[in-house]
Amino acid sequence: MKHRVVYVHGKGGSAGEAEHYRPLFDGCEVVGFDYRAQTPWEAREEFPRFFEQQRAACDSLILIANSIGAFFSVTSLSARYVDRALFISPIVDMERLITDMMVRANVTEDELRARREIPIGFGETLSWDWLCDVRNHPVRWTVPTRILYGSSDFLTSHETMSSFAARIGAQLKVMPGGEHWFHTPEQMAFLDRWIRESAPCP
Repeated sequence: MKHRVVYVHGKGGSAGEAEHYRPLFDGCEVVGFDYRAQTPWEAREEFPRFFEQQRAACDSLILIANSIGAFFSVTSLSARYVDRALFISPIVDMERLITDMMVRANVTEDELRARREIPIGFGETLSWDWLCDVRNHPVRWTVPTRILYGSSDFLTSHETMSSFAARIGAQLKVMPGGEHWFHTPEQMAFLDRWIRESAPCP
């Protein structure tokens, strides 16, 4: 049997990050997805095409997705393509994230509707189309999933992550003091242990 792992990076990441996971998946081929989508509607076009090809080439497929890569995955994929999923610091409530950013930037819905896009610094731009899209496409994720979350994640609260995990029946692992971006030696060691404990390959 052929077992494949597909890694989906977060914002500013790359498919090359898949190299880190190869030693952790004995007996599985590990592939990085160099996607181009910048919006959920683009992801719903691009992700199924890629994963259709990947799934046809293997007997089982494990998805590892990071941050917004996880959001793009849950909004565009299903159990048709993915047998199991491992999410690292996933964005699980995009509507909440957008509205929280609006509050911090002192932007009302009426303002955003009128202007369509409002830059708010730090390379981020509020988008009315994004807000409407996530409201019109609620997440329905039925793939068996495990989630890794850092308690100091500045994008998603523990309450939001716990609620999402409970709603989809996912196992949630929390790293005390962990950040949204797992990158320090301690954080990466924690991540690697979590991957191995998840017994990812059949």
